[in-house]
Amino acid sequence: MYLLLFLSVIISGMSVLFINISNKNLKFILSFSGAYLFAISVLHLIPELYLAHTPNIGIYILIGFFAQILLEFLSEGIEHGHIHVHKHEHARNAFPYAMMIGLSIHSFLEGMPLANLSTDSHSSLLTGIVMHNIPIAMALMTMLLQSNINKTRAIIWLIVFASITPLGTFTSYAIGENLIGNFSVYFDKIMAVVIGIFLHISTTILFESSENHRFNSIKFIIILLGAGFALLTL
Repeated sequence: MYLLLFLSVIISGMSVLFINISNKNLKFILSFSGAYLFAISVLHLIPELYLAHTPNIGIYILIGFFAQILLEFLSEGIEHGHIHVHKHEHARNAFPYAMMIGLSIHSFLEGMPLANLSTDSHSSLLTGIVMHNIPIAMALMTMLLQSNINKTRAIIWLIVFASITPLGTFTSYAIGENLIGNFSVYFDKIMAVVIGIFLHISTTILFESSENHRFNSIKFIIILLGAGFALLTL
């Protein structure tokens, strides 16, 4: 699991060095991943969460939803494909640290519920996070290369980003192992926060998939395929 989370980011991010991925194609990938995230949230994550009957669990979904809004003031929306190039005279000043901090918090939180291997939706959650991180890694690497940052430094930051989600999983596992009290309630609340994040990210991607309120048949088909892929996991 840890290796899958790490390598999916490294491979997809490094692909930018060898393949010219246009902004249009990146949006297609985002549309697929956004539809999949929304579908697994509705089909798997939310129903299973409410079956646990944890009191006031909906509050934590709202916390995750609004926390993502705050994080995007730092990350500048790179989670759903927004690439903002930061060019300066000296490359060392070009790195957007605030963006990396916001993105890292987002990825760390996403990895935390993966430590609970006992849930039926674990494989769906893992797949959703991997699919979500692929276009993020592409967008991150594209942004870094366009910001007057040399390739070596860009790859180092890609490796840092690739390590964040596994670190979140490992940290959550360590907390769960040493937790005194209700183990399942802890994971329910963490999962609820991540579901809130997923709902914000996925709906933002889907709303943005219709540019200028015009119907795009290709994007619509890709969105249906993303949702259909989630249906296959039922």
